[in-house]
Order: sequence, then structure tokens, then C-alpha cells
Amino acid sequence: MSTEKTAILTRMVMDKHICPYGIKSKWLLERAGYRVDDRWLTSREQTDAYKAETGVETTPQTFIGGVRIGGYTDLRAFLGDPLPSADSTSYRPVLAVFSIAAGLALAVSFAAYGSPFTVRAAEWFVSFSMAILAMLKLQDIEKFSTMFIGYDLLARRYVPYAYAYPFLEAGAGVLMAARALDWLSIPVALFIGTVGGLSVFYAVYVQRRELKCACVGGSSNVPLGFVSLTENLFMIGMALWMIAGPSH
Repeated sequence: MSTEKTAILTRMVMDKHICPYGIKSKWLLERAGYRVDDRWLTSREQTDAYKAETGVETTPQTFIGGVRIGGYTDLRAFLGDPLPSADSTSYRPVLAVFSIAAGLALAVSFAAYGSPFTVRAAEWFVSFSMAILAMLKLQDIEKFSTMFIGYDLLARRYVPYAYAYPFLEAGAGVLMAARALDWLSIPVALFIGTVGGLSVFYAVYVQRRELKCACVGGSSNVPLGFVSLTENLFMIGMALWMIAGPSH
């Protein structure tokens, strides 16, 4: 008697549309050791007829042992790898930003000085982090500004500051990376970093509010607290370092 695991997967494969969730479902099944009976729906009419026949609302659909598992999300849960809920906390975006900024800083330092471990690498790490974080905020400035106003002391009193903040952070970061126009970048970083740091400290450690951090954009699920405070302390520290340290 065969012990091979089999699964029936029905998915859309059309000339102008191949369902990405169908491709991912097939990959998940094969990775889990299933032999996949891969059935294609090659037209909209076929797809609509399949949905009406089986009583499902979406495709792809997976059946194992005659039992309907469901779509891609259901399949992941069945295989023991469920997707995180929309409200779950994740530090992955922050780790990605700082990892990429560190990698770029080390790479540029190596290209410029022949060593990745230099003082300029540390400066570039902070300035690159500022620029990348600002870019994420600018992807949806409406969502960012709404979340930001929820805890920033200045933005709550002067709404345009919430819209200006990502541009100020990006400009300061780029100028600091180049060590250009220090008379402009230093006060900007010092100002937004100080206001931001005080706002986060007050909201989290004084008022004890549980909020989402706008540091990586308005769609993030990073809790307001240590990460956002670190972002602001980085800016303050970089500004003070540039005031005290020699220019390059």
C-alpha cells in the first residue's frame, strides 16, 4: 500500500494571470512532501463554475484526503506555519532597516578607506538609518502623520510638522552622510530628535500608553518605546558628535 502523501490543488493559470498564491501553495505542498495533483483553471468561466460547484469564494483551493484545507492562508496554518495576524507585533521592519544601513555603512567605509571598521562607518550607519526610515515614512505620509500625531507633542499642536518630519529627517540624514551643510543638518537633527525623544518618553514612560510606533511608517506594528526612542537618540548623538568632532 502506497504511503505517498497526495494533495489536490486547484488554481488559476491563465494567459494574462497566474495566481501567485497558487504558485506558493504548490511550493508549500511540495516542500512538505506531498505529491501535488495540480489542476488548472484556465479561464474566468472555469473559475466561476468551480467556485459555484464547490461553494468556495476564492482560489487556490487545496484538498488532502478528500478534505478541503482551503486557500493559501489556511494551507499554511494546516502545515504548521500560520501567517502572523494583522495586529501582531513585529520588529522585523526595524531589524531590516538597521541591518541594511549597517551593511551599506561598512561597504562604503571599505570602498573609501580600505577598512569597514572606521569612525565614518559609524557616522554613515546613523545617517543611512535616518534616510531609510524617512523613506519608509514617505511611502504613505497620510498614515504616518496620523499615527505620529497620536504621540508627538509638537505635531499634536501644529499638524504641518507631522507632514514635514520625514522630509526633515531625510534631508538631515543625507547631508550628514555627505558631511555637507553642517550648519543646517545639525540643528535639524538635534531639534527633531529632541522633540521626538521627549514625546516618546512622555507617552510611554510617563503616561504609560500602549501605541504603535510611526518610526518605520504608518502601517507598522512596532510598539512605541525603545525603538523610536533609539531613533531619536541616534539623531541627537549624531548631531552632538558632529558639533564636538572634527569635520571630514
